Amino acid sequence: MRKSGRASQGMVKRGLYVGRFQPFHKGHLAVISDILEEVDELIIIIGSAQYSHRMDNPFTTGERLIMIHEALKEAEIQLERFWIIPVPDLHRHMLWVAEVVSYTPRFDTAYSNDPLTSRLLKEAGFKVKPCPFHRRNLYSATEVRRRMLEGKDWESLVPRSVATYIKHIDGVQRLQDLNATDKA
Repeated sequence: MRKSGRASQGMVKRGLYVGRFQPFHKGHLAVISDILEEVDELIIIIGSAQYSHRMDNPFTTGERLIMIHEALKEAEIQLERFWIIPVPDLHRHMLWVAEVVSYTPRFDTAYSNDPLTSRLLKEAGFKVKPCPFHRRNLYSATEVRRRMLEGKDWESLVPRSVATYIKHIDGVQRLQDLNATDKA
Protein backbone atom coordinates (compact mmCIF):
# COMPACT_ATOMS: atom_id res chain seq x y z
CA MET A 1 0.00 0.00 0.00
CA ARG A 2 1.25 3.46 -0.91
CA LYS A 3 2.11 5.56 2.12
CA SER A 4 0.86 9.10 2.48
CA GLY A 5 2.61 11.91 4.25
CA ARG A 6 0.67 11.05 7.39
CA ALA A 7 1.49 7.34 7.32
CA SER A 8 4.15 7.86 9.99
CA GLN A 9 1.31 8.84 12.31
CA GLY A 10 -0.44 5.56 11.54
CA MET A 11 -3.07 7.30 9.43
CA VAL A 12 -4.35 6.25 6.04
CA LYS A 13 -4.99 8.82 3.32
CA ARG A 14 -8.60 8.21 2.37
CA GLY A 15 -10.73 9.75 -0.37
CA LEU A 16 -14.49 9.99 -0.86
CA TYR A 17 -16.32 9.56 -4.18
CA VAL A 18 -20.10 9.94 -4.43
CA GLY A 19 -22.27 8.61 -7.24
CA ARG A 20 -25.62 7.02 -7.93
CA PHE A 21 -24.07 4.35 -10.19
CA GLN A 22 -27.31 3.70 -12.12
CA PRO A 23 -25.56 1.60 -13.47
CA PHE A 24 -21.84 1.49 -12.72
CA HIS A 25 -19.97 2.08 -16.01
CA LYS A 26 -16.44 2.27 -17.41
CA GLY A 27 -16.22 6.00 -16.70
CA HIS A 28 -16.83 5.35 -13.00
CA LEU A 29 -14.15 2.66 -13.04
CA ALA A 30 -11.63 5.00 -14.70
CA VAL A 31 -12.33 7.75 -12.13
CA ILE A 32 -11.90 5.30 -9.25
CA SER A 33 -8.60 4.09 -10.73
CA ASP A 34 -7.42 7.72 -11.05
CA ILE A 35 -8.38 8.56 -7.46
CA LEU A 36 -6.64 5.44 -6.15
CA GLU A 37 -3.41 6.87 -7.59
CA GLU A 38 -3.72 9.68 -5.00
CA VAL A 39 -5.13 7.92 -1.92
CA ASP A 40 -4.53 4.72 0.01
CA GLU A 41 -8.23 3.91 0.33
CA LEU A 42 -11.40 5.15 -1.31
CA ILE A 43 -14.87 5.42 0.18
CA ILE A 44 -17.39 4.94 -2.60
CA ILE A 45 -20.75 6.40 -1.59
CA ILE A 46 -23.81 4.95 -3.29
CA GLY A 47 -26.01 8.04 -3.26
CA SER A 48 -29.80 8.10 -3.44
CA ALA A 49 -29.65 4.73 -1.70
CA GLN A 50 -33.35 4.63 -0.93
CA TYR A 51 -34.41 4.78 -4.58
CA SER A 52 -34.95 1.99 -7.07
CA HIS A 53 -37.39 0.95 -9.77
CA ARG A 54 -37.51 4.47 -11.24
CA MET A 55 -36.38 5.59 -14.67
CA ASP A 56 -33.45 7.57 -13.28
CA ASN A 57 -32.73 5.06 -10.48
CA PRO A 58 -33.73 1.62 -11.80
CA PHE A 59 -31.39 -0.50 -9.67
CA THR A 60 -31.57 -1.21 -5.94
CA THR A 61 -28.78 -0.28 -3.56
CA GLY A 62 -27.88 -3.95 -3.17
CA GLU A 63 -27.69 -4.37 -6.95
CA ARG A 64 -25.47 -1.30 -7.30
CA LEU A 65 -23.24 -2.53 -4.48
CA ILE A 66 -22.76 -5.86 -6.28
CA MET A 67 -22.07 -4.10 -9.61
CA ILE A 68 -19.37 -1.92 -8.05
CA HIS A 69 -17.81 -4.75 -6.07
CA GLU A 70 -17.71 -7.10 -9.07
CA ALA A 71 -16.33 -4.41 -11.40
CA LEU A 72 -13.53 -3.50 -8.98
CA LYS A 73 -12.74 -7.18 -8.47
CA GLU A 74 -12.68 -7.68 -12.26
CA ALA A 75 -10.28 -4.71 -12.53
CA GLU A 76 -8.07 -6.41 -9.92
CA ILE A 77 -8.35 -3.53 -7.48
CA GLN A 78 -7.49 -4.83 -4.02
CA LEU A 79 -10.58 -5.14 -1.85
CA GLU A 80 -8.70 -3.55 1.06
CA ARG A 81 -8.43 -0.30 -0.91
CA PHE A 82 -12.13 0.58 -1.04
CA TRP A 83 -15.26 0.84 1.05
CA ILE A 84 -18.71 0.84 -0.56
CA ILE A 85 -21.27 2.61 1.62
CA PRO A 86 -24.90 3.38 0.74
CA VAL A 87 -26.21 6.76 1.91
CA PRO A 88 -29.85 7.82 1.43
CA ASP A 89 -30.80 11.30 0.26
CA LEU A 90 -32.07 13.57 3.01
CA HIS A 91 -33.46 16.35 0.79
CA ARG A 92 -32.16 18.83 3.39
CA HIS A 93 -28.86 20.05 2.04
CA MET A 94 -27.67 21.50 5.34
CA LEU A 95 -27.75 18.03 6.91
CA TRP A 96 -26.44 15.94 4.01
CA VAL A 97 -22.72 16.25 4.80
CA ALA A 98 -23.33 15.34 8.45
CA GLU A 99 -25.22 12.28 7.23
CA VAL A 100 -22.32 11.26 4.96
CA VAL A 101 -19.80 11.76 7.78
CA SER A 102 -21.93 9.63 10.12
CA TYR A 103 -21.94 6.73 7.63
CA THR A 104 -18.26 6.79 6.66
CA PRO A 105 -14.77 6.38 8.05
CA ARG A 106 -12.77 9.61 8.26
CA PHE A 107 -11.66 10.93 4.86
CA ASP A 108 -9.18 13.54 3.74
CA THR A 109 -10.39 14.62 0.31
CA ALA A 110 -13.69 14.35 -1.53
CA TYR A 111 -13.72 13.95 -5.31
CA SER A 112 -16.68 15.33 -7.20
CA ASN A 113 -17.72 17.21 -10.31
CA ASP A 114 -21.26 17.75 -9.08
CA PRO A 115 -21.61 21.45 -8.22
CA LEU A 116 -24.00 20.94 -5.29
CA THR A 117 -22.04 18.06 -3.76
CA SER A 118 -18.81 20.04 -4.08
CA ARG A 119 -20.33 23.18 -2.57
CA LEU A 120 -21.84 21.33 0.41
CA LEU A 121 -18.59 19.52 1.18
CA LYS A 122 -16.50 22.70 0.83
CA GLU A 123 -18.85 24.65 3.09
CA ALA A 124 -18.44 21.89 5.69
CA GLY A 125 -14.67 22.37 5.54
CA PHE A 126 -13.64 19.43 3.36
CA LYS A 127 -11.06 19.58 0.61
CA VAL A 128 -12.79 18.82 -2.72
CA LYS A 129 -11.01 17.96 -5.95
CA PRO A 130 -12.61 17.53 -9.36
CA CYS A 131 -12.65 14.09 -11.00
CA PRO A 132 -11.19 13.73 -14.47
CA PHE A 133 -13.89 12.93 -17.00
CA HIS A 134 -13.37 9.89 -19.20
CA ARG A 135 -15.25 10.20 -22.49
CA ARG A 136 -18.18 11.75 -20.61
CA ASN A 137 -20.36 11.93 -23.74
CA LEU A 138 -20.13 8.13 -23.96
CA TYR A 139 -19.61 6.94 -20.39
CA SER A 140 -22.65 8.18 -18.54
CA ALA A 141 -25.35 6.20 -16.78
CA THR A 142 -27.97 8.24 -18.67
CA GLU A 143 -26.46 7.04 -21.97
CA VAL A 144 -26.32 3.43 -20.75
CA ARG A 145 -30.00 3.54 -19.73
CA ARG A 146 -30.97 5.23 -23.02
CA ARG A 147 -29.28 2.49 -25.00
CA MET A 148 -30.94 -0.19 -22.88
CA LEU A 149 -34.34 1.32 -23.65
CA GLU A 150 -33.62 1.64 -27.37
CA GLY A 151 -32.21 -1.87 -27.74
CA LYS A 152 -28.78 -0.51 -28.70
CA ASP A 153 -25.34 -1.67 -27.53
CA TRP A 154 -24.99 -0.73 -23.88
CA GLU A 155 -22.75 -3.59 -22.80
CA SER A 156 -19.60 -2.00 -24.25
CA LEU A 157 -20.07 0.96 -21.86
CA VAL A 158 -19.94 -1.10 -18.66
CA PRO A 159 -17.42 -3.58 -17.27
CA ARG A 160 -18.10 -7.16 -18.38
CA SER A 161 -19.05 -8.21 -14.84
CA VAL A 162 -21.66 -5.42 -14.67
CA ALA A 163 -23.20 -6.42 -18.01
CA THR A 164 -23.36 -10.03 -16.83
CA TYR A 165 -25.03 -9.00 -13.58
CA ILE A 166 -27.56 -6.69 -15.26
CA LYS A 167 -28.54 -9.52 -17.58
CA HIS A 168 -28.79 -11.89 -14.60
CA ILE A 169 -31.29 -9.60 -12.84
CA ASP A 170 -33.13 -8.87 -16.11
CA GLY A 171 -32.27 -5.18 -15.71
CA VAL A 172 -32.98 -4.21 -19.32
CA GLN A 173 -36.50 -5.60 -19.09
CA ARG A 174 -36.99 -3.80 -15.77
CA LEU A 175 -36.05 -0.50 -17.38
CA GLN A 176 -38.36 -1.17 -20.32
CA ASP A 177 -41.19 -2.07 -17.92
CA LEU A 178 -40.61 1.16 -15.98
CA ASN A 179 -40.78 3.10 -19.25
CA ALA A 180 -44.06 1.47 -20.30
CA THR A 181 -47.37 3.25 -19.96
CA ASP A 182 -50.94 2.06 -19.63
CA LYS A 183 -52.20 4.93 -21.77
CA ALA A 184 -53.62 3.96 -25.15
